[in-house]
Amino acid sequence: MINVVKIGGNVVDDPQALKAFLKEFASMPGMKILVHGGGKEATRMSSELGIETTMIEGRRVTDGDTLRIVTMVYAGLINKRIVAMLQSLECDALGLTGADGNLIPATRRPANPIDYGFVGDIDPTNVNTELLNTLLHSDIVPTVCAICHDTEGNLLNCNADSVAAAVALGASRIAPTRLTYCFELPGVMADIDDPGSVIPLVTPDTFEDLKARGIVAKGMIPKIHNALECAREGVAEVRICASTALCSDTGTIIRTRI
Repeated sequence: MINVVKIGGNVVDDPQALKAFLKEFASMPGMKILVHGGGKEATRMSSELGIETTMIEGRRVTDGDTLRIVTMVYAGLINKRIVAMLQSLECDALGLTGADGNLIPATRRPANPIDYGFVGDIDPTNVNTELLNTLLHSDIVPTVCAICHDTEGNLLNCNADSVAAAVALGASRIAPTRLTYCFELPGVMADIDDPGSVIPLVTPDTFEDLKARGIVAKGMIPKIHNALECAREGVAEVRICASTALCSDTGTIIRTRI
């Protein structure tokens, strides 16, 4: 089994929470891949530099200035911080963008109906499974950020949840794969203020209902959309849970049917 884990939300911003999560991640046996976000830190740096951040349905509009910021933050500061922390835990990690080793080619999203700028969409069949296989069987943990490339020399900002989904689908061509989305909440919640309101199962039908009622909104929309796509295409298990529950069976399971 290959474990693909995506860490995001406030956890990446919180040194103690991130340290605790990485300790648990490092202890997981077998082959594993870590995908990370970092949008909050990118938003903060944009604000400090006087650059406005625009989000549409949880996805960042990326003009030229924003692309430079997210590349510095995701591929530089956050990625290398995480790699260094994993090395301190005797977990041999290698930090990667989608451009490294042609790991994740992407296509710039069409400007119609919404111009997202330098934002990429990923075809999971293009993920470099051969590279993943080589690294995993060399006991190296690929640690992947959300900066990809268009194979023509241009970087593209991709949604980190989409990157995790694509990597999981690529890994599933090597061995059965489990995808886990971790963040600061215990799962998909009916009431954001009630930790006991975790929705244990989301299917395509319940997803549409949750969106219509406003229970699922903003960044949770692409997360569940990608999770459902993974479940349809053959990833063995998809789960959304708290960063503190990585090795448990709590949280929300995503399936294509009940």
